[in-house]
Amino acid sequence: MPLPLYLLAVAVFAMGTSEFMLAGLVPDIATSLDVSVGAAGLLISAFAVGMIVGAPLMAALARRWPARASLLGFVLVFAVAHVVGALTASFAVLLVTRMIAALANAGFLAVALSTAATLVAPDQKGRALAVLLSGTTVATIAGVPGGALLGTLLGWRSTFWAIALLCLPAAFGVVKGIPARAGKTPQGAPVGSSLRDEIAQLVMPRLLLVMLLGALVNAATFATFTFLAPIVTDTAGLGELWVSVVLVLFGVGSFVGVTLAGRLSDQHPGIVIAVGGPLLLLGWVGLAALAAQPAVLLLLVFVQGTLSFALGSTLIARVLYEAAGAPTMGGSYATAALNIGAAGGPVVAAATLGSNAGDLGPVCVSGLLVAVALLIALPLRRFIAPRRTRPIAHVADEMGTSRACASKWVNRGVS
Repeated sequence: MPLPLYLLAVAVFAMGTSEFMLAGLVPDIATSLDVSVGAAGLLISAFAVGMIVGAPLMAALARRWPARASLLGFVLVFAVAHVVGALTASFAVLLVTRMIAALANAGFLAVALSTAATLVAPDQKGRALAVLLSGTTVATIAGVPGGALLGTLLGWRSTFWAIALLCLPAAFGVVKGIPARAGKTPQGAPVGSSLRDEIAQLVMPRLLLVMLLGALVNAATFATFTFLAPIVTDTAGLGELWVSVVLVLFGVGSFVGVTLAGRLSDQHPGIVIAVGGPLLLLGWVGLAALAAQPAVLLLLVFVQGTLSFALGSTLIARVLYEAAGAPTMGGSYATAALNIGAAGGPVVAAATLGSNAGDLGPVCVSGLLVAVALLIALPLRRFIAPRRTRPIAHVADEMGTSRACASKWVNRGVS
């Protein structure tokens, strides 16, 4: 994989740490700014909404800008938002900075996903996605626990300063690593599609289907991930220090998952869906039944992190493939699918906490969401993940040309 992909992953790591770290800082922020814990929790919701809205909005605004300039601008805005957040004594200002940071994050990820597709061969989008998402998984392994520890030792503002500093090497990586040839297709030809044409791709059934499935699986993932702490301490009876251990295990599993998917999702997406999906469902059922046993809990958290991100990243890679006709907006469709799930899953899971299921309600929600995804995906597996075609067919699809025309070109000697 090209070095620029790994440099982009550094920025994704910084942004992923910022997105997830706030869950452990809400009580301190509430006390510091003299607001309720519920009000401080709006900071998380504001970020999620900003990510969902920001992905297509920022991608549309930046579609004619050079990729390097767009990515650099988003990183710098993200950094400035954190500097202002670290300095402010106003909750309202902090809330606005979180929304701005989310817009910048969404814009960066949308452009990065589209740019990644231009840096690799047309049949390696899954591997490129895996490299970018590794930044997110490493954030859950090291960034989030590290941010929580830093906040405990030096206060919540220190974590905002740390994120701002992390943006500096990310910005350097964008400048040095991203080629100055934005707006190119994977084959190197100028992008000629209009914004209207790219948005029109959203009516394609296969694209809508994989976006829905990706959102469902990601919603299942974050439904439980968000509420792992009470499962660890109350259901399994472990001490609070074990919460960080469990989060790290989940993060390590997610890293393993995207790595495996990166090697399989391009060539064998149907196998990942057919095998990984049912195993993921069984894992959620097992976790709901056996979470009270600490050893089993630790094992299943790792397994579920692996399976969730393997299946989820495979489906998001399918979004990039199916959105080939939207070379500047395709990344925003993938980003939107990811974040609709990340925002919606915890909301549904939170509603179950007061039910008879108690702390295990979110796990039941995760199992139900995956079950719904499988009921849709398994009968349509060949439609979602068709057999690999020859490269000329990929080129024809991306140009909006029928396969019949592609065959005529081949017969005429056009390669």
